[in-house]
Amino acid sequence: MNSVEGLVNQIQGLSTTASDVLSLQNLLKQADDSLHAESTRLLPFLDQLDPSKHSLGYLYFLEACTAGPVTKEQAGSYVLMIARFITSCIAEQIRLAPDKFITVCKRFKDQVLLLEEPLCGVAPMLTAIRKLQSSSEHLTALHPEFLLLCLLSRCYKAGLSILEEDVFEVDQPRDLFLFCYYGGMISIGQKWFQKALELLHNVVTAPMSTVNAIAVEAFKKYILVSLIHHGQVCSPISIHHVVLCIKDVQTKPLKQRKKERMIRLVLKLSYVLSCCSSFLSSSLSGDLSHGLSFFWLQSPTNLPKYASSVAQRNLKNLCQPYIELANSYSNGKIADIEAYVEANKDKFESDNNLGLVKQAVSSMYKRNIQRLTQTYLTLSLQDIANRVQLNSPKEAEMHVLQMIKDGEIYATINQKDGMVRFLEDPEQYKTCEMIEHIDSSIQRLMTLSKKLNGVDELMSCDPLYLLKAGRERQRFDFDDFDNVPQRFNI
Repeated sequence: MNSVEGLVNQIQGLSTTASDVLSLQNLLKQADDSLHAESTRLLPFLDQLDPSKHSLGYLYFLEACTAGPVTKEQAGSYVLMIARFITSCIAEQIRLAPDKFITVCKRFKDQVLLLEEPLCGVAPMLTAIRKLQSSSEHLTALHPEFLLLCLLSRCYKAGLSILEEDVFEVDQPRDLFLFCYYGGMISIGQKWFQKALELLHNVVTAPMSTVNAIAVEAFKKYILVSLIHHGQVCSPISIHHVVLCIKDVQTKPLKQRKKERMIRLVLKLSYVLSCCSSFLSSSLSGDLSHGLSFFWLQSPTNLPKYASSVAQRNLKNLCQPYIELANSYSNGKIADIEAYVEANKDKFESDNNLGLVKQAVSSMYKRNIQRLTQTYLTLSLQDIANRVQLNSPKEAEMHVLQMIKDGEIYATINQKDGMVRFLEDPEQYKTCEMIEHIDSSIQRLMTLSKKLNGVDELMSCDPLYLLKAGRERQRFDFDDFDNVPQRFNI
């Protein structure tokens, strides 16, 4: 115990200047094993430390204290203690021991779940992310934990605050998989379907050496959300995925680089073109927040070519009921899809996707009404009900009114004679506000494009890549390699 008391004194004396904190870090690393050996006796010493001043030392003691099994009674006091520490700790100090801080925060999440109060962990976990992040572009190991708490507490809007941020730095692949999967579920909960498609697509097409359960579940939801939002399975390109593809190229054999360099350049061009289209489209529709992805039609039985070979081989077989559902959906016959859903109800329910499946079936009515707008200028509610296979004109009226409200069609309903008149989009796209909206979209696109070029240049300057390129230079033409910036010429 004397050694622990001495360590407390050193923590109190070496937590002022940056140089002292670095010295303290070395001392704490040496004392880490002894702290864990004395873990059951450390709790009283935390009262002698101020988390707002002695953050690094407090973190080591707190991590050792919470290392053992925690009962539900203990969890209540630990939750308050950790939440207080997260709120008041100094970011610069806890970043010197990020693994310790992440461990403590994950235990905090486990304890609020043990208490069945996930909402209590949402605000502290968001604070922890902000203190751990080096920038808003950095995806930490705490992002998935935070989104999980948001999901379990149904506090979806809090989760959207970090989903709106562009991510370019990822520490561990599993963190990205979980972040995108949980983020997709939160976006679904908020009916933010286009963002959900982007996030779920990132999971499905991210580089993977073996198929994982996260990607399988993401693909199931991706198919359903695509049916709900687009009426068919589509594939997006997002900036997050392009960055992932560039990073994945670095780890593959050099003999594949010529082919993959071409793929990378095509992806880059596709991204720029798709962002232009999607930004303009989203600007014209007045919804810039969904303008980060571009979708094109794709068969539900085929994954994009840039998906990993593991995903190409396995995901379709593991999600066969959903593939068949998408095929049935494309026929446009509501009776057929309802019969298929009923026959496979147990499967969808066991996957916790029955609610999404029902939304997909319901969306077919909207798709059929949208098809009518391409053929007719005027139609009675009775005719709409008959053609769309609704039970009554009143039900048809409800669907049309909701679609008008959501901006999915432009139409007027004559209540007197029950006639619906389909109209053109009233927006003329020539107001000052619309021009400013488009201009701000283009400016953001240019910023993202510069960021992508920066990532590409960093990859081209990577020492490991240059070393391999130098060794294999004799086996390839000079044009097989990316141009190296002048400062790296050898």
